[in-house]
Amino acid sequence: MNGFFLNVERSVNGQAWRPRLDLAGEGQAQAMHQLYGIPDIVARLLAARGVSADGAAAYLEPKLRDLMPDPLRLRDMDRAVARLAQAVVTGEKIAIFGDYDVDGAASSALLAEYVASCGCTHIIHIPDRITEGYGPNPEAIVKLQAEGATLLVTVDCGTTSIDPLALARQIGMDVIVLDHHQAPEVLPDVILVNPNRQDDLSGLGYLCAAGVVHLTLVALHRHLRDYGFWSAQNPGPDLMQGLDLVALATVADVAALVGLNRAYVQRGLEIMRKRERLGLRALMDVARLDGPVNAYHLGFLLGPRINAGGRIGDAALGARLLLETDEDKASASAQQLHVLNEERRVIEAQSVAEAQAEAEASLGTSDNQAVIVTQGAQWHPGIVGLVASRLRETYNRPAFAIAFNGKTGTGSGRSIPGVDLGRAVRAAVETGLLVKGGGHAMAAGITLEIGQLGPFRAWLEHQLAQVVARARANEALYIDAALNAGGATQALYETVERAGPYGAGNPQPIFALPAHRILQATVLKDAHVKITAQAPDRSTIDAIAFRVMDKPLGQALLAARGECLHLAGQLSANHWNGRTKIQLMLKDCARPD
Repeated sequence: MNGFFLNVERSVNGQAWRPRLDLAGEGQAQAMHQLYGIPDIVARLLAARGVSADGAAAYLEPKLRDLMPDPLRLRDMDRAVARLAQAVVTGEKIAIFGDYDVDGAASSALLAEYVASCGCTHIIHIPDRITEGYGPNPEAIVKLQAEGATLLVTVDCGTTSIDPLALARQIGMDVIVLDHHQAPEVLPDVILVNPNRQDDLSGLGYLCAAGVVHLTLVALHRHLRDYGFWSAQNPGPDLMQGLDLVALATVADVAALVGLNRAYVQRGLEIMRKRERLGLRALMDVARLDGPVNAYHLGFLLGPRINAGGRIGDAALGARLLLETDEDKASASAQQLHVLNEERRVIEAQSVAEAQAEAEASLGTSDNQAVIVTQGAQWHPGIVGLVASRLRETYNRPAFAIAFNGKTGTGSGRSIPGVDLGRAVRAAVETGLLVKGGGHAMAAGITLEIGQLGPFRAWLEHQLAQVVARARANEALYIDAALNAGGATQALYETVERAGPYGAGNPQPIFALPAHRILQATVLKDAHVKITAQAPDRSTIDAIAFRVMDKPLGQALLAARGECLHLAGQLSANHWNGRTKIQLMLKDCARPD
């Protein structure tokens, strides 16, 4: 009645627990259950996420044919398709310039796979994060042109690269940009397809770059078929088979799982479960992925390993793996990425410890600071985004981590819901505080001179203080339903999964377990806390909280042996030796009193 779930006004993590489902949603859930026979828990999950009773069936089984828009709705898509078709028909060499993250690797592989099936030669260039930095650069462009490329296609980058792309045109290359990052008002004078450019009215701004590339290939395939390039006897490649790459990029880039993206990920996961792409199969094996692949695996097991190449190793290794057709080479590349990922973990841990020490000194005893900005002369530029994520997670406010090499630093920022970091960074570029920068609402990249570090900090505080305060004041842990340990069955887990895939825009359901007694609490790997909890009916469940040993949640769990706590977390399936066990991934806890 007071609006707090289980009366938790302030949890161990300092959050209020709120019911995700309001009174209006209760009515929608009842209608779904009574009219369409949807299980009650699924109906509640859908209603809490704004799904109407009439739209429930389509939400549970999103179909590409129903959600696929006409790609020509995107600004400049007609020009991009015409130029790509010209390159295919005349057999030009195409240079594909991608970003060094999962979205860039998947987008590059997706486009390369298609043009290769058309008989086109291509070159993929993924820039080195340290020596080249983000986006097209003059040296790489000149090299690609010297290798015979007449068409340059940038994927997951290029929207803000005015000067480098002007150079490409000056030396005789045509340019197509396929991107999704937020765009400034002034754009490069090239063919630019980006649903987030300010004059694009497609409403598809939630797509990642791989989604934009896939729509481009849908339009290109149709154009080539109408031209006669493809026929009934030679229909060309099945574009559906590339949705494993689109799904991987969508989840790893934390794109909202709404609209077309839901269909992309759901269908892409179905394709991935067939394990037909050698590179992904090898990566699943080296990551010891057990059980059916799901969105969690894409974001936390496969994605980080592909990213590891771009962070601290060979930036193009991920794209090559996704295209690999030799099983032995795929296994070797996957193992190389796995090793790089382990090295990345060590480097990240050292930098995070330094960044947290700097953040603690900056915050002191005050909780009023809006944004955390940390820097290190010895930090690896490839891990600053991960450091920023850890800072954001720990201190619950936007955070930047900047690696300085001499007088210039490259950094990444991560935001909290309700604070548009990409817009702030673009404004900082326009005011001259940053050499360059860009991104989207939840993440941004920057380059700045060391003398501007202090002014940049002050400017962020001035610009974002009020919006961060509002965002933090409105935050809460939203609970979907109460559950006891005995009710956390595999059947319930599978029922809940029907409302997935879960991720950005469709949050993983949070369940509260009221007044469960902590029977055991142990520390794993000096960081995680694992517990066994018992319900009043004496049923039990295992739960784990990651990276919390030195945090309030971890300390509260360890101190509560033999006592009762309200627990909150997500259900997960632990597959081991052919058996499945349901456990709770803990997010918070509170004392019943």
